[in-house]
Amino acid sequence: MAAEPGTADLPSVVTIERRGAPAAIADGRGIMDPDAAPDGTLQVAAGVVIAAGVIAALYFGRDILIPLVLALLLGFVLDPVVVRLNRLGLPRSLSVFVVVGVTLASLVLAGWFLGGQVRTLGAELPNYQSTIREKLQTLRQDLRSPGAIAGVIRMFEGIRRDVEGTTGGATPPVEPQPLPLPLPPTPSAEEAPAKPADAPSTVRVLPTESPPLERAMVWLEAVATPLLNTGIVLVFVVLVLLDRRDLRDRLLRLMGGNLHSATDAMDEAGARISRYLTMHLTVNVLFGLPLALGLWIIGVPGAMLWGACAVALRFVPYLGSMVAAIFPLALAFAVDPGWEMLIWTGVLIVTLELISNNFFEPWLYGSSTGLSTIAVMVAATFWTLLWGPIGLVLSTPLTACALVVGRFLPPLRFLTVLLGSQPVLDPPTRVYQRLLAGDTIEAIDLSIEELDDRDLTRFHDRVTVPVLRMATIDHARVASVRHRHRVLSGMSELIAEVREHQPAGQGRGVRPVILTIGAQWEVDAQGADLLAHALDAVDLPARPIADVVLDLHGPDPDVRQARFVCVSIFNPDPLAVSRLVVRRIRRGLPEARIVLVPWMLAPSTNSHDRLSLEGQATGTLGRAEADQALLALERLPGVDAVVATVADAVVRLRGMLADPSGPGHVAPPPVEDDAARVAAIEPSGLRNPAAEARLAHAAKRAADSFDLPVAMVSIVDADDQIVAAASGRWPRAVPGGGRPDRAGTRMPRDASLCAHVVAAGEPMVVSDVASDLRFASNVALAAMGVRFYVGAPLRDGNGHVLGTLCLYDDEVRSLEPKDLQLLQAMADDLMAALAEDEPT
Repeated sequence: MAAEPGTADLPSVVTIERRGAPAAIADGRGIMDPDAAPDGTLQVAAGVVIAAGVIAALYFGRDILIPLVLALLLGFVLDPVVVRLNRLGLPRSLSVFVVVGVTLASLVLAGWFLGGQVRTLGAELPNYQSTIREKLQTLRQDLRSPGAIAGVIRMFEGIRRDVEGTTGGATPPVEPQPLPLPLPPTPSAEEAPAKPADAPSTVRVLPTESPPLERAMVWLEAVATPLLNTGIVLVFVVLVLLDRRDLRDRLLRLMGGNLHSATDAMDEAGARISRYLTMHLTVNVLFGLPLALGLWIIGVPGAMLWGACAVALRFVPYLGSMVAAIFPLALAFAVDPGWEMLIWTGVLIVTLELISNNFFEPWLYGSSTGLSTIAVMVAATFWTLLWGPIGLVLSTPLTACALVVGRFLPPLRFLTVLLGSQPVLDPPTRVYQRLLAGDTIEAIDLSIEELDDRDLTRFHDRVTVPVLRMATIDHARVASVRHRHRVLSGMSELIAEVREHQPAGQGRGVRPVILTIGAQWEVDAQGADLLAHALDAVDLPARPIADVVLDLHGPDPDVRQARFVCVSIFNPDPLAVSRLVVRRIRRGLPEARIVLVPWMLAPSTNSHDRLSLEGQATGTLGRAEADQALLALERLPGVDAVVATVADAVVRLRGMLADPSGPGHVAPPPVEDDAARVAAIEPSGLRNPAAEARLAHAAKRAADSFDLPVAMVSIVDADDQIVAAASGRWPRAVPGGGRPDRAGTRMPRDASLCAHVVAAGEPMVVSDVASDLRFASNVALAAMGVRFYVGAPLRDGNGHVLGTLCLYDDEVRSLEPKDLQLLQAMADDLMAALAEDEPT
């Protein structure tokens, strides 16, 4: 039987009968049981069940969990004080009882003082009733008096009557209502008519007075619950502070077997919560004290009470500030017969809120919690529904803990995406998503924002080139025709807008010496366009050409006289297409030097590629495979150079042009009062032979901690960088003899990376020396094979930067900000130890 047209290439469908079970269908990739649920569905169902169980446990266990959580939060606040007393020599148990006792006594004294304020205010409130009554009567009369609104109503009423009269309506005219007459006086008891005998009588049931014991029990029940909760919290706080180490060990055990992640999670959670509570208390006090002072000056009674209420209530997110403002405003309304006190009180509160929200909170909070605004609002609603008002107070610290746990536990990583304030998509991925959605205007706006923060070369390497890489990866994998068209057309508009926003440099209008050309696809041509723009902006005259055959063999003299041709390639396998393009260029421009730019072989760090890797759908090569592909391209006949980034292209072309007017490597800037700085080197102890062992130990600890091959303690004097101590060994020697990892080795100050740290007075990280335009042409660094550098300044007691604690590697690396802070702390500790060793 002949197959139907169009079905010859379809995979066959095989039906397998199985006794007692439905048929299973094979689609060429394996047998799938229709009764079996996909793994994703099971995971979602299990996650929903677990989440429901956790929420139920939080709700039904709130009587125990709320005191425990309050105790833990108070423990975060009080533990640093306990540790400080313990370090001063006081036993930990005694330190705990001292801190808890002082805290409890302070709360009792504050409650006694504020209670006195409340009693005084309560005694004075009846005196304000007449003022409140007069103001309300005045407002009532003002609202009832005829005004503009009443006139407008009468006008529309007259128009309505006129319209109804002209349309023949039978509505009679509205007669004016007579004014109500005063009621006759109420007759006295003797004059009052007698009620009929059958008139119903009103019966009032008076409540019987409860016995004193019953009233005492009701009062005791109302007071006992908060006292009992307070006692439980106090006991938990003492236990948490006493058994902090054991509690920490148990939590680490519960968090899993990865001790590194669990330790980092515990440290970060504690730091975030402690910093949040401390900064929150500071901000509230900075609001409450001026509020109390201002209310006292204005004359509002109970000024100290309202200031303390503001400090306490502002711990409640969003609602606390509004509730704290109600009391002084209401009292100002009741006290003053006029309106001045109320107006001045409102102005004071609004002014303090603006100062706190726009100055104190951004300055002190910073990224104390790392939570987004919407996450704080949703968390406040969630915890309020579970635990009531106390849940509203605890919502932010609890959500911050959930954020930290999500960062370090992979199954809960979605919490970081939902709750965190950090962008979940990096700039190139955001631009690419806007292009996929057809929102070219927003993609351009995002790109211009990134361009304003960095130079053009870095912008293209960090934004436009990664966008084109993503488009290439997705081209045959997931992209539809509509998506491809949107990305290509949008990128053309984006590159044109970038050209207008930042025109070419001084080389504009000069005959180009560099041609950039796309190898195969339109995305290659767009890469050539942005590369020409970046080269022209750094005074390397370049011009993009459209067609490798027509333009190279045309009559254009600018094309015929070009000295370099850069080939933009976005093909994931660039070797085959490169052979063809190189042969065509050689036939058209036999004297030109060819530079291949295989963009797909550059390291990628954007979030889109990370998501692709997590989904096991990669479109890029591994680092080892990419290095092999680059080596194969360099060996192609006719190829003069291979670069994979715009920065590499700028550095390589500038070196190949051998322009004597080129800047070469950037020399370190001069240091203010450098003579005094150099004079401070000798008394610092860095050159003391007795300190050599300490310096070597510091270098070795830095190398081992950061897992880098070479660490040094260097001194920068007037002319040279001198190695005071080193750990590790370089595979290459310094030009002119000697080794860079031996004490006493010198390097000219102008060629030293450490001299830049000394001039800046702050740590410096160079992830890739060969791609950094400041150091890429440094012959000494290139001869040593330096690719990565990080250095922290060594500062003496007078603030002079004498040298650096620095690390090197011959591979490209990156460093997190917290690691850079650790290196600076190690440098500061070294200088502090040297200062203690030196005789005074």
